[in-house]
Amino acid sequence: MWMILSRVFTTGLLVSFTFMQSAEAADAGRTPGMPSTANAVVLAQSVSALDNREIRAQLMPRQYTTIAAEIGAKVRTIAFPEGASFRRGATLVSFDCTLQQAQVRKAEAALAAAEQTWRANQRLNELQSVGKLELELSEAEVSKAKAELASNMAVISKCDISAPFSGRIAEQKIREQQYVQQGQTLLEILDDSALEIEFIVPSKWMAWLKNGYRFQVFIDETGKRYPARVQRMAARVDPVSQSIKISASIDGHFPELIAGMSGQVNLTPPPGR
Repeated sequence: MWMILSRVFTTGLLVSFTFMQSAEAADAGRTPGMPSTANAVVLAQSVSALDNREIRAQLMPRQYTTIAAEIGAKVRTIAFPEGASFRRGATLVSFDCTLQQAQVRKAEAALAAAEQTWRANQRLNELQSVGKLELELSEAEVSKAKAELASNMAVISKCDISAPFSGRIAEQKIREQQYVQQGQTLLEILDDSALEIEFIVPSKWMAWLKNGYRFQVFIDETGKRYPARVQRMAARVDPVSQSIKISASIDGHFPELIAGMSGQVNLTPPPGR
Protein backbone atom coordinates (compact mmCIF):
# COMPACT_ATOMS: atom_id res chain seq x y z
CA MET A 1 0.00 0.00 0.00
CA TRP A 2 2.74 2.46 0.95
CA MET A 3 4.59 1.63 -2.29
CA ILE A 4 1.50 2.48 -4.35
CA LEU A 5 1.02 5.82 -2.57
CA SER A 6 4.70 6.62 -3.05
CA ARG A 7 4.47 5.98 -6.79
CA VAL A 8 1.33 8.18 -7.07
CA PHE A 9 3.01 11.00 -5.15
CA THR A 10 6.17 10.73 -7.32
CA THR A 11 4.12 10.78 -10.51
CA GLY A 12 2.28 13.92 -9.31
CA LEU A 13 5.57 15.68 -8.63
CA LEU A 14 6.86 14.78 -12.10
CA VAL A 15 3.69 16.11 -13.76
CA SER A 16 3.87 19.37 -11.77
CA PHE A 17 7.57 19.77 -12.57
CA THR A 18 6.95 19.13 -16.28
CA PHE A 19 4.10 21.72 -16.30
CA MET A 20 6.29 24.35 -14.67
CA GLN A 21 9.13 23.62 -17.13
CA SER A 22 6.73 24.09 -20.03
CA ALA A 23 5.48 27.36 -18.53
CA GLU A 24 9.03 28.60 -18.01
CA ALA A 25 9.99 27.61 -21.58
CA ALA A 26 7.04 29.60 -22.87
CA ASP A 27 8.07 32.56 -20.70
CA ALA A 28 11.53 32.62 -22.30
CA GLY A 29 10.20 34.21 -25.48
CA ARG A 30 7.59 36.50 -23.94
CA THR A 31 7.64 40.24 -24.37
CA PRO A 32 9.32 42.06 -21.46
CA GLY A 33 6.77 43.43 -18.99
CA MET A 34 4.14 40.81 -19.79
CA PRO A 35 3.05 38.44 -16.94
CA SER A 36 4.61 34.99 -16.94
CA THR A 37 2.63 32.00 -18.17
CA ALA A 38 2.72 30.42 -14.71
CA ASN A 39 1.39 33.60 -13.09
CA ALA A 40 -1.29 33.94 -15.76
CA VAL A 41 -2.44 30.38 -15.08
CA VAL A 42 -2.67 31.06 -11.33
CA LEU A 43 -4.55 34.32 -11.94
CA ALA A 44 -6.99 32.63 -14.31
CA GLN A 45 -7.64 29.88 -11.76
CA SER A 46 -8.23 32.49 -9.00
CA VAL A 47 -10.71 34.45 -11.12
CA SER A 48 -12.51 31.26 -12.08
CA ALA A 49 -12.74 30.23 -8.43
CA LEU A 50 -14.17 33.66 -7.53
CA ASP A 51 -16.86 33.39 -10.20
CA ASN A 52 -17.79 29.81 -9.41
CA ARG A 53 -17.67 29.87 -5.64
CA GLU A 54 -20.80 29.43 -3.54
CA ILE A 55 -22.38 32.81 -2.78
CA ARG A 56 -23.29 32.71 0.89
CA ALA A 57 -25.83 35.13 2.35
CA GLN A 58 -27.02 36.13 5.82
CA LEU A 59 -30.34 37.56 6.97
CA MET A 60 -29.93 40.90 8.72
CA PRO A 61 -32.49 43.14 10.47
CA ARG A 62 -33.12 46.50 8.83
CA GLN A 63 -32.71 48.27 12.17
CA TYR A 64 -30.81 47.12 15.23
CA THR A 65 -29.11 48.86 18.11
CA THR A 66 -27.64 48.49 21.58
CA ILE A 67 -29.49 50.05 24.51
CA ALA A 68 -27.14 51.39 27.21
CA ALA A 69 -27.71 53.04 30.58
CA GLU A 70 -27.41 56.84 30.55
CA ILE A 71 -27.30 57.03 34.35
CA GLY A 72 -25.90 54.91 37.14
CA ALA A 73 -28.81 53.32 39.04
CA LYS A 74 -30.45 50.05 40.13
CA VAL A 75 -32.66 48.30 37.56
CA ARG A 76 -36.23 48.25 38.83
CA THR A 77 -38.05 46.44 36.00
CA ILE A 78 -37.29 44.92 32.60
CA ALA A 79 -40.55 44.97 30.68
CA PHE A 80 -39.79 42.36 28.01
CA PRO A 81 -37.83 39.07 28.09
CA GLU A 82 -35.52 37.88 25.33
CA GLY A 83 -37.36 37.19 22.09
CA ALA A 84 -40.43 39.24 23.06
CA SER A 85 -41.92 41.81 20.70
CA PHE A 86 -42.54 45.46 21.60
CA ARG A 87 -43.97 48.58 20.01
CA ARG A 88 -42.21 51.87 19.43
CA GLY A 89 -42.37 54.08 22.53
CA ALA A 90 -42.88 51.17 24.94
CA THR A 91 -40.85 51.29 28.16
CA LEU A 92 -38.11 48.67 27.96
CA VAL A 93 -36.21 49.28 31.22
CA SER A 94 -37.05 51.28 34.36
CA PHE A 95 -34.55 52.35 37.01
CA ASP A 96 -34.98 53.05 40.71
CA CYS A 97 -34.49 56.82 40.75
CA THR A 98 -35.36 57.62 44.36
CA LEU A 99 -32.19 59.67 44.83
CA GLN A 100 -32.66 61.54 41.57
CA GLN A 101 -36.27 62.38 42.45
CA ALA A 102 -35.06 63.80 45.78
CA GLN A 103 -32.58 65.97 43.90
CA VAL A 104 -35.45 67.31 41.78
CA ARG A 105 -37.47 68.25 44.87
CA LYS A 106 -34.42 69.96 46.32
CA ALA A 107 -33.91 71.95 43.12
CA GLU A 108 -37.59 72.93 43.07
CA ALA A 109 -37.34 74.26 46.63
CA ALA A 110 -34.17 76.21 45.77
CA LEU A 111 -35.92 77.75 42.78
CA ALA A 112 -38.94 78.76 44.86
CA ALA A 113 -36.68 80.45 47.44
CA ALA A 114 -34.68 82.28 44.75
CA GLU A 115 -37.85 83.56 43.07
CA GLN A 116 -39.24 84.77 46.39
CA THR A 117 -36.04 86.67 47.13
CA TRP A 118 -36.04 88.20 43.67
CA ARG A 119 -39.67 89.36 43.97
CA ALA A 120 -38.93 90.91 47.37
CA ASN A 121 -35.94 92.78 45.94
CA GLN A 122 -38.09 94.02 43.07
CA ARG A 123 -40.54 95.58 45.55
CA LEU A 124 -37.67 97.08 47.53
CA ASN A 125 -36.21 98.46 44.32
CA GLU A 126 -39.49 100.29 43.66
CA LEU A 127 -39.06 101.90 47.08
CA GLN A 128 -35.38 102.54 46.31
CA SER A 129 -34.45 100.47 49.34
CA VAL A 130 -32.12 97.98 47.63
CA GLY A 131 -29.06 98.37 45.50
CA LYS A 132 -29.03 97.52 41.77
CA LEU A 133 -26.29 94.94 42.25
CA GLU A 134 -28.25 93.07 44.88
CA LEU A 135 -31.31 93.04 42.62
CA GLU A 136 -29.30 91.66 39.70
CA LEU A 137 -27.68 89.01 41.89
CA SER A 138 -31.07 87.80 43.10
CA GLU A 139 -32.24 87.57 39.50
CA ALA A 140 -29.11 85.55 38.62
CA GLU A 141 -29.86 83.17 41.48
CA VAL A 142 -33.26 82.49 39.92
CA SER A 143 -31.62 81.64 36.60
CA LYS A 144 -29.13 79.39 38.36
CA ALA A 145 -31.91 77.56 40.25
CA LYS A 146 -33.85 77.06 37.00
CA ALA A 147 -30.78 75.56 35.32
CA GLU A 148 -30.21 73.24 38.28
CA LEU A 149 -33.82 72.06 38.13
CA ALA A 150 -33.60 71.47 34.37
CA SER A 151 -30.44 69.41 34.88
CA ASN A 152 -32.13 67.20 37.45
CA MET A 153 -35.23 66.83 35.30
CA ALA A 154 -33.00 65.68 32.43
CA VAL A 155 -31.59 62.97 34.69
CA ILE A 156 -35.09 61.87 35.70
CA SER A 157 -36.02 61.51 32.02
CA LYS A 158 -33.32 58.81 31.76
CA CYS A 159 -34.96 56.67 34.45
CA ASP A 160 -37.25 55.03 31.88
CA ILE A 161 -35.84 53.82 28.56
CA SER A 162 -38.32 53.77 25.68
CA ALA A 163 -38.08 51.74 22.49
CA PRO A 164 -36.81 53.82 19.54
CA PHE A 165 -38.63 51.54 17.07
CA SER A 166 -40.90 48.49 17.04
CA GLY A 167 -39.07 45.18 17.19
CA ARG A 168 -37.89 42.36 19.44
CA ILE A 169 -35.42 41.82 22.26
CA ALA A 170 -32.39 40.05 20.77
CA GLU A 171 -30.33 39.78 23.94
CA GLN A 172 -30.75 40.82 27.59
CA LYS A 173 -27.47 41.66 29.28
CA ILE A 174 -28.70 42.70 32.75
CA ARG A 175 -31.16 41.50 35.40
CA GLU A 176 -33.69 43.22 37.63
CA GLN A 177 -32.32 44.65 40.90
CA GLN A 178 -28.85 44.82 39.36
CA TYR A 179 -26.94 48.07 39.71
CA VAL A 180 -25.59 49.34 36.41
CA GLN A 181 -23.03 51.99 35.59
CA GLN A 182 -23.50 54.83 33.14
CA GLY A 183 -22.80 53.57 29.63
CA GLN A 184 -23.27 49.89 30.51
CA THR A 185 -24.99 47.77 27.86
CA LEU A 186 -28.52 46.70 28.82
CA LEU A 187 -30.25 45.22 25.77
CA GLU A 188 -29.70 44.33 22.14
CA ILE A 189 -32.83 45.07 20.11
CA LEU A 190 -33.70 44.65 16.44
CA ASP A 191 -36.50 45.33 13.99
CA ASP A 192 -37.37 42.07 12.23
CA SER A 193 -40.43 43.41 10.39
CA ALA A 194 -38.32 43.60 7.22
CA LEU A 195 -35.25 41.40 6.84
CA GLU A 196 -32.38 42.13 4.48
CA ILE A 197 -29.93 39.77 2.82
CA GLU A 198 -26.23 40.60 2.73
CA PHE A 199 -23.77 38.78 0.47
CA ILE A 200 -20.58 39.39 -1.51
CA VAL A 201 -20.16 38.96 -5.28
CA PRO A 202 -17.33 39.60 -7.78
CA SER A 203 -17.14 43.30 -8.57
CA LYS A 204 -17.35 42.67 -12.33
CA TRP A 205 -20.92 41.47 -11.77
CA MET A 206 -21.85 45.12 -11.33
CA ALA A 207 -22.12 45.26 -15.12
CA TRP A 208 -25.40 43.31 -14.96
CA LEU A 209 -26.39 43.06 -11.27
CA LYS A 210 -28.42 46.23 -10.70
CA ASN A 211 -30.87 47.54 -8.11
CA GLY A 212 -34.20 45.79 -8.52
CA TYR A 213 -32.67 42.56 -9.88
CA ARG A 214 -34.81 39.61 -8.74
CA PHE A 215 -33.41 36.26 -7.65
CA GLN A 216 -33.94 33.47 -5.11
CA VAL A 217 -32.13 32.61 -1.92
CA PHE A 218 -32.03 29.19 -0.26
CA ILE A 219 -32.10 29.36 3.57
CA ASP A 220 -30.34 26.49 5.33
CA GLU A 221 -32.41 26.59 8.52
CA THR A 222 -35.78 26.26 6.75
CA GLY A 223 -34.69 24.26 3.71
CA LYS A 224 -36.75 26.54 1.47
CA ARG A 225 -36.19 29.06 -1.31
CA TYR A 226 -37.47 32.64 -1.04
CA PRO A 227 -37.86 35.43 -3.61
CA ALA A 228 -35.57 38.40 -3.14
CA ARG A 229 -34.63 41.65 -4.86
CA VAL A 230 -31.41 43.68 -4.88
CA GLN A 231 -31.81 46.97 -2.99
CA ARG A 232 -28.40 48.60 -2.97
CA MET A 233 -24.68 48.03 -3.38
CA ALA A 234 -21.81 49.01 -1.13
CA ALA A 235 -20.16 52.38 -1.67
CA ARG A 236 -16.83 50.87 -2.70
CA VAL A 237 -15.20 47.75 -4.15
CA ASP A 238 -12.68 45.75 -2.15
CA PRO A 239 -9.51 46.17 -4.28
CA VAL A 240 -7.85 43.05 -2.85
CA SER A 241 -10.61 40.50 -3.46
CA GLN A 242 -12.24 42.49 -6.30
CA SER A 243 -15.62 41.97 -4.68
CA ILE A 244 -18.52 44.13 -3.48
CA LYS A 245 -21.20 43.72 -0.80
CA ILE A 246 -24.82 43.55 -1.94
CA SER A 247 -27.92 44.23 0.18
CA ALA A 248 -31.23 42.74 -0.90
CA SER A 249 -34.70 42.38 0.59
CA ILE A 250 -37.03 39.39 0.94
CA ASP A 251 -40.11 39.82 -1.26
CA GLY A 252 -43.01 39.00 1.05
CA HIS A 253 -43.52 38.21 4.72
CA PHE A 254 -42.39 34.81 6.00
CA PRO A 255 -42.83 34.36 9.79
CA GLU A 256 -40.34 31.48 9.93
CA LEU A 257 -37.45 33.72 8.91
CA ILE A 258 -35.44 35.44 11.65
CA ALA A 259 -32.26 37.47 11.72
CA GLY A 260 -29.03 35.50 11.70
CA MET A 261 -30.21 32.73 9.39
CA SER A 262 -27.95 32.04 6.42
CA GLY A 263 -28.07 30.33 3.07
CA GLN A 264 -27.03 30.39 -0.55
CA VAL A 265 -27.89 32.96 -3.20
CA ASN A 266 -28.92 31.63 -6.61
CA LEU A 267 -27.34 34.04 -9.09
CA THR A 268 -26.29 33.08 -12.60
CA PRO A 269 -24.32 35.59 -14.70
CA PRO A 270 -25.70 36.14 -18.22
CA PRO A 271 -23.84 34.38 -21.05
CA GLY A 272 -20.57 36.10 -21.84
CA ARG A 273 -20.33 37.74 -18.40
